[in-house]
Amino acid sequence: MTKSYIMNSLIEKMQSPDQDFRYMGLNDLLLEIKQDPNSFLGDEAVENKVLKQVLQLVEDKISEVKNQAVKCLGQLIKIIREPQMEYVVERLIDFSGGKDEELRDIAGLALKTITAELPPEGKITQKACEKLTPRLLIQLTKLDVPPETLLETLSILSILVTRFPVYLANPVLEPQPLIVLTPILSHPRPAVRKRAITTLAQFLPYSNPELASILLNAHILPGITTPTNVETQRTMVQLVAAVARHSPHQIAPVLSAIIPGIIKAAQIDDEELRESVLQALEASVLRCPTEITPFLPSIIQAGVQFIKYDPNYAGDVDSEDEEMADEDDEDDAELDDEYSDDEDTSYKIRRSATKLLAAVIGTRPELLTLLYKEVSPALISRFGDREETVRVEVWSTYGALLNQTRLYGGTPQSKDGDHAVGGKRKREEGMEVEETPYTHLRSQVPALAKTLLGQLRSPKTAPSTLQAGFTLLHTLLTVLPGSLSNQAPQVLLITKSVLSQSSKTNTASLQVTCMSFLALFFSTHSPPVFAPSLDSVTPVLLKALAEKHPRVASEAFRVFSSLLNAMAPVKNGDWVDQVYAEATQRLSNHDTDAEVRACAEGVIGDLWTCATDIVRGKNGKEWDAMCRTTGNTEGAVKVVTKVAKEAEVGDDWVNGCVQWILVLLKKSGRSGKSDVFAALDALLRRYKRGIPADIPSRLLSVLKSYISTSDISLLANALNIIALLLQLAPKATFPEVEHEVLQDIYNIAYSPLISGAPFDAVLAFFGALVEADLEIATHIVPNLVISIERAPKAEASQANVAKCIGQVVKSQQSIAAGTIAEFARHLKPSSKSKASQIVLSLLVMGEVGRLIDMSPQHEIFNYAIERFSAEQEEVRTAAAFATGNMAVGNLHHFLPVIVKMVQNDSEKRLLLLHALKEVVTHSSHGQLETVADLLWIPLFQNSETSDEPTRNVAAACLGKLTVTNPSRYLPQLHAHIRDPNPAARATVISAIRYTFAESSQTYDDLLGSVLMDFLSLLADPDLNVRRLALSALNSAARTKPYLIRDHLPSILPNLYKETLVNPDLIRTVQMGPWTHKVDDGLEARKTAYETLYTLLDTCLQKIDLHEFIGRVLAGLADDSDEVKVICHMMLFRLAQLAPTAVAQRLDEITTPLEKSMKGATVTKDTVKQDLERAAELQRSTLRAVAALSKIAPAGIAPRFDAFVEATRRSEWGHELKELVGA
Repeated sequence: MTKSYIMNSLIEKMQSPDQDFRYMGLNDLLLEIKQDPNSFLGDEAVENKVLKQVLQLVEDKISEVKNQAVKCLGQLIKIIREPQMEYVVERLIDFSGGKDEELRDIAGLALKTITAELPPEGKITQKACEKLTPRLLIQLTKLDVPPETLLETLSILSILVTRFPVYLANPVLEPQPLIVLTPILSHPRPAVRKRAITTLAQFLPYSNPELASILLNAHILPGITTPTNVETQRTMVQLVAAVARHSPHQIAPVLSAIIPGIIKAAQIDDEELRESVLQALEASVLRCPTEITPFLPSIIQAGVQFIKYDPNYAGDVDSEDEEMADEDDEDDAELDDEYSDDEDTSYKIRRSATKLLAAVIGTRPELLTLLYKEVSPALISRFGDREETVRVEVWSTYGALLNQTRLYGGTPQSKDGDHAVGGKRKREEGMEVEETPYTHLRSQVPALAKTLLGQLRSPKTAPSTLQAGFTLLHTLLTVLPGSLSNQAPQVLLITKSVLSQSSKTNTASLQVTCMSFLALFFSTHSPPVFAPSLDSVTPVLLKALAEKHPRVASEAFRVFSSLLNAMAPVKNGDWVDQVYAEATQRLSNHDTDAEVRACAEGVIGDLWTCATDIVRGKNGKEWDAMCRTTGNTEGAVKVVTKVAKEAEVGDDWVNGCVQWILVLLKKSGRSGKSDVFAALDALLRRYKRGIPADIPSRLLSVLKSYISTSDISLLANALNIIALLLQLAPKATFPEVEHEVLQDIYNIAYSPLISGAPFDAVLAFFGALVEADLEIATHIVPNLVISIERAPKAEASQANVAKCIGQVVKSQQSIAAGTIAEFARHLKPSSKSKASQIVLSLLVMGEVGRLIDMSPQHEIFNYAIERFSAEQEEVRTAAAFATGNMAVGNLHHFLPVIVKMVQNDSEKRLLLLHALKEVVTHSSHGQLETVADLLWIPLFQNSETSDEPTRNVAAACLGKLTVTNPSRYLPQLHAHIRDPNPAARATVISAIRYTFAESSQTYDDLLGSVLMDFLSLLADPDLNVRRLALSALNSAARTKPYLIRDHLPSILPNLYKETLVNPDLIRTVQMGPWTHKVDDGLEARKTAYETLYTLLDTCLQKIDLHEFIGRVLAGLADDSDEVKVICHMMLFRLAQLAPTAVAQRLDEITTPLEKSMKGATVTKDTVKQDLERAAELQRSTLRAVAALSKIAPAGIAPRFDAFVEATRRSEWGHELKELVGA
């Protein structure tokens, strides 16, 4: 069938007098278009007939037909021609402006559907916006338009400007939106005015700046400062709030003139105006942080004043709280009846005031001390507000204050004010007391607890409100552990009451929240505080253990775990037996929920460690049920580890657990194996009568399969267990090791894949092996050499073998002479040995020479020096290693020779400096003190004149020498800060970075007085010096934040400056037929952003978050992917640390995130690495988006919400869902 035939048949159906046929005709058309959009396209005359028929059905009398016609238009608008689009828009706007109310409604719905169904971008969307927007704006200028049509039209314009700001940001758009929308602000209908306010604010960021200025200066400012009536003032205040939310950068310059008028307007006796004022102030606090700062005291005062606004209640606050807290007070009911007037809207003002204070709390951590003085008492006074929504909002706001205290308030035990925000000292009874957020919080806890517990005790309190109250108490104990000691009886009485309620009236989430608080209460308070009241609450907790709901039962087990740990050692108590019985029963049931099982396993571990005497007398059924070999065994393994380490257990128990562990080790897969090895380690150490003779052989037969480089971490675990067996049972273990695994270990010892902690395990094994049987040492060394000689060159690390030989010699020094003689023969000038043998011999000489004084074999030292001239680089490097380490064995004999050569032999200087670095690295503090003077001058002289690699080596040595005698050498480094030679300044700042590893208080005192002088090199004219200074700052922020925290105001401007792209440092390089841009400032910029990330973790209290977030936003748009990834990491952290501040800028963040998610543009020059890099950047972006989506308040950031929704529907949707759920 042809397209025309299909369409004509559909037209026939749509013209049928039967409503069902008309409906089916539209439905069939909808299905045809969705399956194949081209089925509609072809004959323009037929298209027009179909379109006219659909529009005609928009006027149909049957609502189902009209709604189906609207759906068809939503799909058709994506594919129709431009003249047809104009026709559709024209007809729908005519309908929406007509007198038929029903037709107006359906036309408005159709226009909304069209705007919602348009694709996010493309030609069709651009054309639709170009045609639709002017027509809608013209409709708003007509005087006879009904209010309902105005509301629909404004709503459609809001959708357009929110979804397609790029297409509506047209400076020549006629008529101009601001000119059309401004007069509607004086419409007699409040609903129209409010809708116009929102639409106007949404258009403002994309409007002509001159028109925006006229709106601000000619309408908003006079409307607030010199209003003609309250209604005008109310409208203008609401407009300020909307503009601040949508276009803060435009209102910010005039905010200083507007805010005083707004604050003054709050005193006018008009409730809607007051609510609007508070909302405008909240939006200004959140969106214009810099400009609002001078007005914060007045804003806080307004918030505190109106949070107490309750004209319909005459009593004072304290009496109100007490009345509401008293269960037996019958007058309470009368009060509720008297003031339950539906017309009372004063609660809206109190709620808005609370939100305003929450905005200040969430964005102004530097004011914490002031907030505790002025805001905290006001919030506590409203904990018993008559309106439940206000009450919960107040509790939530106080929770935000507590969280800010946890992040920015320093530490509860802080005796000095270094870590506190806004701390001042006051004299109290002749003593200086630090005035910090924590001291204020401690003093306010009694009032807080009294009011809040009173609310929780009231039988009228709804379950959702109770849950909010327990959440606040949980937060309080997280921030200030042990602070409810005086209220313990009340706390336990209330929790008992809540948990005793029937599950029909008590939701599982409330019970879980209540028990979560109780677990924290037990863990943060000492037993004498709660022990007298414990008997009253344990019955309901024991009942909760048997609950079918898995979350309730799990939380009940956690409460008892917390209680056991708090009361350890527990000597008696019926509840202990009941907990044991319930846990054992849960573990014995195969259908027990996984979370409940894990908590039951945890409580069994706590029973064994905290109530050992009670459970030791049981029959041990819990271990039979727990130590299964199928299913998830991770929790059981951890419990066994804990019990083995902390409880008194017998050898029979240990033996049984070891047998179980052996079965687990035989299972395939690596999941949880590290924990299994940790358990085995703990168990082997707990044998009282020694390890049974059959255990080593059985273990080694299982461990043999782990002696492989396929899984390095498990290899390390296996080697550590074998070393432990050699220590604890050498006679039984050694023959088995020699027979079963020794050859396998020879074959992996040389692997370059093994380094760090896994290689330490290899060394520990050889050390234990030699100590178990001293005679084996003479066989190990040649076998190690044979194994590496047989290995392929690419898979052999001579350094690893040399370290193993060094470990053997260290454990059995009697073989040192023979080992030295054996390897020294390869170093003689007459030797014909291969380069690989020479390298290994030099490395062995270094490892052994560090332990043994080799001055009697001085010729070997000379052989090593001679190898500095070898052709192969690996020989020269090994020679430097050997020279330096032999010098460690006898500093006074060998070191002067090296120093003299450094001064006289420029060709070998870099290698000699590497040798000195070995000396400085491996010598003890005492050794270095005796030779520091000998090394200092030649090191410094060479660093000033040498190339960068030499300078870096010298700087590392100078840093290590500085900490040997800081009072002497630190001033010498300090003296060169202003050296005219950039190389000298670079050496100084590099050297000081190497000293940060020193942790003594004496050194910190000396460094603290001069550190800022060193960091002043952040403003050095030399780019390399600045980069090294940034690296030093990053290191200081990580290792010694307390030395720089108070100096951040002077450091940050220079640091922020280095995050800017400097065009002068970008050069163009010709590479064949291509040109390539090189940014010489990129390394410094990356280091600057890395430093910002470090400061976020260590110096958060002293950072201005608004300025900091601004630099992160700039980094998101950087050309460098590495910088973007660092900024994504910072966004992830900021979402946790400063959610309120970040949430206000989500729409700004969206554009660079969208760009990063687009991936690589594939061209003919695109290679696989480009695609991999782009995919990695997308994953990094996705992690940031997932974190931000958790803090995004509904409706605050429509662009971000749309971006998240689009990402959910994309190929990355599944990964985003996993990240959000993680």
